[in-house]
Amino acid sequence: MVGNISIQHVRKEFVNQDSTQENIVALNDFTIDIQPGEFVSLIGPSGCGKSTLLRLIGGLEHPNSGSIVLDGKEIKKPGSDRGFAFQGSNLFPWLTVEQNISFGLKARHIYKDHKKDVQDFINLIGLNGFEKSYPHQLSGGMNQRASLARALVGHPKVLLLDEPLGALDAFTRMNLQDEILKIWQQHGMTMIMVTHDVDEAIYMSDKVVVMSARPSKVEAVIDIDLPRPRARAQDTFQVYRSKILDILNLGGDIATIDYQI
Repeated sequence: MVGNISIQHVRKEFVNQDSTQENIVALNDFTIDIQPGEFVSLIGPSGCGKSTLLRLIGGLEHPNSGSIVLDGKEIKKPGSDRGFAFQGSNLFPWLTVEQNISFGLKARHIYKDHKKDVQDFINLIGLNGFEKSYPHQLSGGMNQRASLARALVGHPKVLLLDEPLGALDAFTRMNLQDEILKIWQQHGMTMIMVTHDVDEAIYMSDKVVVMSARPSKVEAVIDIDLPRPRARAQDTFQVYRSKILDILNLGGDIATIDYQI
């Protein structure tokens, strides 16, 4: 099993581009270890550095200090061992589903060796029959499926998910949560997902990392000890939900709520 990530004492600063040119500290002394094959969700206030952390793991940004190590090697740049799926599909509108999914393989000149994988992933995500369709001919959920397949087809060690389901309606979102879990269970890769949805984090994750407001650090790491598939209505699920909301200072006293029908 591969996909072990060690994040040690990471600090990341940005320069504010307004007239002040002040330094903004996004992450400060951020430390966490992620085990091979774990599904980890990052949750925290808006602007706390969740997406920045993903970009650092992806090699798209570099820390000012500290280290991020994948399977014993420090991450210095992007690599095919890490796949990215963003909020919104980000598909090329002029390419078909099949062409979008195979784009990275062709760019790496390995398409001939992995041509079968393209169709396998199209079948896996339920888009067989839509191979020749363009993004504008598909629903939002179908486009997001194609985006996931494009990130997965190169068989990365780590899949980085930046709110991949945030723009979808509730029913499509829940269906795709199950699709992502099925892919994760079949392929055994490490998955790290940014989400603002506490229920989504509990439903999908082995571990939920709660991040503080900027400059962000690890506020809490919560191991989700629930059998799969998980039932959102079960009592233990709600206990985890209340715990995370309390850490985020979003919990409320149910006795004070006045329900009106």
